[in-house]
Amino acid sequence: QVHLVESGGGLVQAGGSLRLSCAASGRTFSSYAMGWFRQAPGKEREVVAAISWTGSSTYYVDSVKGRVTISRDNAKNTVTLQMNSLKPEDTAVYYCAAVHSSRWIRLGGTSTYDYWGQGTQVTVSS
Repeated sequence: QVHLVESGGGLVQAGGSLRLSCAASGRTFSSYAMGWFRQAPGKEREVVAAISWTGSSTYYVDSVKGRVTISRDNAKNTVTLQMNSLKPEDTAVYYCAAVHSSRWIRLGGTSTYDYWGQGTQVTVSS
């Protein structure tokens, strides 16, 4: 089992920044690829960014490229999502997720991840 806890969400004005963190506990964190997802009201949960188990490879959906950076610290069992130039359409509950490296699919959907956090709300006002 991998237990994930997100933090760092909040209310921010358009153009502002937020830094989301996900703390992991349980099995060997460095063996797991990580993803950040978001779910807006009435919409399906979608992947935002993903990072390989070593941190050497990162992937982003087109809507956040250039504004978002995913990173991880395997010594601290954390993965971070730095979000800049936030837009109202970024408003959603953000989730981190984990899957063992052997089964990772780059920018895979929700079904490709095994472990999920409880989510953290991000609200961007216009």
